[in-house]
Order: sequence, then structure tokens, then C-alpha cells
Amino acid sequence: MKISEVSLSRRRFVMSAGVLVIGAYLPGKGAGANAVGHTTAAADNAFAPNAFVQIGEDGIVTVLSKHTEVGQGAYTGMATLVAEELDADWAQMRVLAAPVDIAVYKNLAFGFQGTGGSSSVANAYQQMRRMGAMARVMLVQAAASLWRVPAQEITVSQGRIRHAASGREGGFGQFAALATRVPAPDLTTVVLKDPANFTLIGRQNGLHRVDSLAKTNGTAQFSEDIHEPDMLTVTISKSPRFGGKVRAFDASEALAIPGVVAVKQIDTGVAVYGKNTWAALQGRNKLKVDWDDAQSEMRSSEQIFAEFRQVSQKSGVIAANRGTPDEAFKNADKVIEAEYIFPYVAHAPMEPLVGYLFWDGSEVKARYGCQIQSLDHKQLCDLFQLPPEKVQIETILAGGSFGRRIDLGNPILGPDLAADMAAAAKAIGPGHGTKVVWTREDDIRNGWYRPMILHRLRAAIRDGKVTAWTDTVVGHSWAVDSAMAALVVANGLDQMMVEGASEIPYSFEHFRCDAHIVPGKVPTSSLRSVASTHTGHAVESFIDQLLNETGQDPVEGRLALMGNAPREAGVLRAVAKAANWQGAGVVEGRARGVGVAKAFGTYVAQIAEVSLGEGGIPRVHKVWCAVDCGLVVNPDVVRAQIEGGIGYGLGIALYSSITLQDGLVEQSNFHNYRPLRIDEMPQIEVVIVPSSENPTGVGELGVPVIAPAVGNALVQLGRPRTSLNLPLYRPNPNL
Repeated sequence: MKISEVSLSRRRFVMSAGVLVIGAYLPGKGAGANAVGHTTAAADNAFAPNAFVQIGEDGIVTVLSKHTEVGQGAYTGMATLVAEELDADWAQMRVLAAPVDIAVYKNLAFGFQGTGGSSSVANAYQQMRRMGAMARVMLVQAAASLWRVPAQEITVSQGRIRHAASGREGGFGQFAALATRVPAPDLTTVVLKDPANFTLIGRQNGLHRVDSLAKTNGTAQFSEDIHEPDMLTVTISKSPRFGGKVRAFDASEALAIPGVVAVKQIDTGVAVYGKNTWAALQGRNKLKVDWDDAQSEMRSSEQIFAEFRQVSQKSGVIAANRGTPDEAFKNADKVIEAEYIFPYVAHAPMEPLVGYLFWDGSEVKARYGCQIQSLDHKQLCDLFQLPPEKVQIETILAGGSFGRRIDLGNPILGPDLAADMAAAAKAIGPGHGTKVVWTREDDIRNGWYRPMILHRLRAAIRDGKVTAWTDTVVGHSWAVDSAMAALVVANGLDQMMVEGASEIPYSFEHFRCDAHIVPGKVPTSSLRSVASTHTGHAVESFIDQLLNETGQDPVEGRLALMGNAPREAGVLRAVAKAANWQGAGVVEGRARGVGVAKAFGTYVAQIAEVSLGEGGIPRVHKVWCAVDCGLVVNPDVVRAQIEGGIGYGLGIALYSSITLQDGLVEQSNFHNYRPLRIDEMPQIEVVIVPSSENPTGVGELGVPVIAPAVGNALVQLGRPRTSLNLPLYRPNPNL
């Protein structure tokens, strides 16, 4: 396999058939076949005014997305932003993943190339609009030159360029070649549309997602779909305990399985190489491995929580402090305390980790659903000891992530997919294409998890009012020993660990949030909505308890404390109106709970209507959700993400937890790591609060407050609040 030098270039000027292509990236002719929804024109027949937009002679507009599509609608968002300013017809829009090039394709929110933190549309909003506007200016100038008319007399609409006075018109493709000769305008001077003139952004126009057709007709390619000639499929046996090492192994029975071609000890375990997935799995089942557990995690979940409780009695690193909380507690009429514990949680995306890699001895090409290209690229460069220009990652579609595809592998926390791919390729030697496959069981038992966390909350009440609030957060930090440490950890405080706890929407005279980072051997990473998965639950459950203690309505009581949080108050009022909170009575046997949160610049409030079914199983009938995410780019995508986030968060809240027994993960698949089932999905009503603020993200915002909203409703149904630790209901694992 020859790795194309063209796809590795940063700047390229190519003259072919009279067409000049200018761009930060020029894909090889075969690369266009992976564009979502269409085979693009070959690069040497394309007009590329910048690194993000290509227009072929067939009129097809291909957007190069620096954001990975993991099901959240990023490709559709990027296409919408470009199409709006380009005045393209939606039917001509296509999207292709950008190559690894931090100088060109960095996430403006992170400073490196990658997707996460609900940042895709937020950081690309102005950038991608400018790219579309730049292409439009150059096409118009080309038409004006050809027709010999003033550019200001030309209009563009739905992919057609027109000069009304002369009656001339044409599609984008007619002017693509000529446009390459037009000097590119300065991006800082390109005039963008007034939002009042938008025809695509924010409009209820029923735009289909650009990836929908390929995903429904089977042409979309995911990592598991990769089948290259003479490719070897690799499964890896890893220690059942975190931190375990291979002491010895016997591969004789594995090698006897038809289709198994090799078994190698590698840095991350013992790799079985097969001619197909079935052979690799059967061979692994026959392996006999003696594990050295001297450095392993041997404790059970209860023992780890016991350590957290002990630590929580001490003051941690201060994240926020106002007033004199300790004095307020001394002078209080009553002190309310609560503890909320949060277990490990597996991300459990529908597509487990899979990645293909080819190493020819001097260069590396990887292909998979890569989420943080800069981190993965650096890992592969380091592991193969190759310079950046010798390592290429082709990003393809991923079947969900929820944070799982953020590869934080390092010597302290352990290896992940990038290290597995490198180790497997190096062990078998150059010249072999290898596809590393994780099964669902691999991911549940040997994956990376949301950290185990404990919140110890205290509040002082005096004269019927809450005067002080403190929250001590104890747990593992997924960032402290990772490549993300420099971004989020400072002076012993993991900012992501206390997000949503150190800044709450409620104003109290005395306030403190502190945190303890407890080292652990279980590999942890960010899960969808990151710290807000636990801070939202703890804060919103505790405020509900305090309002009940002081005899206040859950909605009105919250609003009374939101003097410094107008947008949180706005979504709370919107959701209360939608649910008719103060109006008609709730159906007998049901109760409603509420929750509010801010995360990643977006504001969300939910009301859940809940009952208790047979055996005490909670049944969530309906959820109302109001979201303020600034100016909305794709309303349908916003609703879909909120709905999906609620379903995902509800599954975690009711059922999902990873527990350890003597260091071994007790769960293995969906039979005992229970997701929400289709017949349990509640009716959901989403209210999008109008806003002229810049867009913010929604991919993670359905998750944070569904758990406290449901938990607060359960209290109204008689469930003791002390039992409201995740999960809210633990099902029979045999169901």
C-alpha cells in the first residue's frame, strides 16, 4: 500500500487541465469516495478557495469538516454554515473529514484538532460562514469577469449565479475553473449575511442531515466495515484487573484454530491475529494467560467509596469561596447535609472501538472514527518514532462516542485504541494491514469510565432561608495524568471535576466548593456532559431538598435564588410554562420533578413526570425540556440531540453503573449493563428559547438534569431522598 504524498501535504498548488487548485488539503482521487452522501469530483477538477471548501465542475460543494461525525450532526452543521453564505442549494452539499493538520484544522476552542465539549458549531460558526462567503465572492467575481458585468449586479440563490439585466445564469460548476484565477479576498473583510436574511441557518426548513442517506442505504463506512486485501484482524487479551501484566501465556490451542495466523505478546496484552474476526475471537478464547496482579486494583467499589468518604471530611483545594461559610454554619438554626455518590459509568457507544492501521516500515496510515486527531496523531508518532509528516490518520464516521473515542492513553492510566493499533502492527511487522477490534465485552470490562465521584453537601438555614452552601467533591480525575492536564488542571484543582458545582445558578451569601483528587488505577475519561453528569445531579437534588425543607415551590423557589442567572431563569420559566407547572393537576399516581443546569455555555431546564410501576421500577412518562443555546443553526439537530441526551442520561440514571468486586468489573454486556430500552423512552417536548447570542453546543446538554428531575419526582412519590444515589433503580441483571 502506497501512502499518498498529496494527502500529507499542508500547502499545495496544482495545475491540471487548466484548473488551479489552492488549499491546505488536496485529497487523493480516491478520497472523495468517502464524502458523506456522494462521490465528489476528483481534486484536480475542483475549485478550492480555502482549506474547507471545494467546488467541482459538476457543481458539487464538498465541505472538509474538522469535526468528527459521531452521530451528533456535526457534518450537517458545517454544511449548513457554508451553504448559507455560499447561497448553495442543499442538494449539492457534501461533507468529507479533514486530514490531521493542527495549523489549519484546529478546534478554536481547544487550540488543537479534535471534537468534544459541545464545541463544533460554537467554534466554527464564524469560521465556516467566512469560508462559504469567500467562495461566493470568488465565484461571483469569475462570473462578472466572464460576462463583463459589474459584480454587484450579480445575485446568487440556491446554487445558481444570475445577472438579471442580461438574463444570464449558470451553476457553480460552470465558474469553478475560472474562479481559481480570481485573487482570494481577505477573510477579515468578507461581509457576512445579516441573520435576518438567513435562509438555512435556524430555519424550520426540514433539511435532511447530510449523512442520513448513506447511513440508511448502507454506503456509509464505519471502522468495522473496513476490509482490505490480506488484512489481519486482531483481538487483544488484556488483564481482567486494571494494572495487571502478562506473566506468561500458552498459545498452542489458539494457534490450532483455523484462520489464526499468529499470537504475539505486545505492550497492551496478548494479541491474536486472524484472517477474519471470528478466527481472532475464537483464538483469543483458547488463550491461556497467567496474569501478574501485583500492581493491580484489587478493591471493590464499596472500599473505594469508603476512602472517598474519609477524604470528604477534610477541606480540599478551593474551587470557589464567598463569605464565611463556617461562621454561617455555627449561627444556623439548622444544618442540612447530604451525600451523593456516583459509580463508574461506561460510555457504551453502539459501535465499540475498532481501528485499521498499515505500517510499511517508514510510514503509517490509520483509518478509523478518530475523535481527537491531535492527541491520536502524537501518540502514533511517538509509538512508531516517526515525524508527523510520516503519520496519516483518515477519519471516518463513528457509531457514537459519548467521550469514549477521546483516547487519553498514557503510561499512568494505561493504553487505549491508538496504542493497541501501534502495538499490534509493530509486533507482526511492517507490510501487514491490521484491524484491531474491541468487542462490547472488551469495552465494558476493560474500557475507560466516567470517574467515581462523591459529593458532600452542607447547607445552613437561618430564619427560614438558606444562608450558606458548601460542596466537597471527591473522586478520580481523568485529566490530571493525561495530555489534557495543562488545559484543565491548575494548582491541584481539576476544573472539569467541579464544573457545575463551583458556579451554581443560585445566589447564597456564603458559598464554598472544594475538591480532592484521589488517585486510582481504573482508567477514567470524560463522559457525555463531563462533570455535569454528577454536579448537575448533586446540585439540583440538594437545592430541591432545601426548598422542600423551607416550604418553597421547586420552580418559584429556584427562581427566587436566580438573581444573577438570567438565562438559567429564562429556561426554567420556559419549561414551567410548557409543562403548565402551576396549572392543571398531575395524573394521580404521578409526580413531577425539575432540574436546571448550565454547561458548555448552554442553559437547560427539564421537568419530568414520573410514576412507580410494578416492583418499584420508575416509569418516566414525559419530559419537557427548554434549551437556550444561542442562535440555533439546525433546529431539528438540536431537538434530536436533546432527545437523545435525555434518553442516554435516563438510562444511566435508572440502570447503569460499573461496579468492581475484588478489582474485577462485574458487568460485561447490555444484559447486566442495562441501557434504556425503546419502550421506556418517554415522550419529550423540546422548547428552544429564541436568542441572538452566538451559538453554543447541545450534544451533551440533554444529560445533566434528567437524573435529578426524575429523582426529585420520586421523592414526591415517597422514595426516600437518601436512596437517590445513581442508579435510581438497580434491575435484576438476568432480565
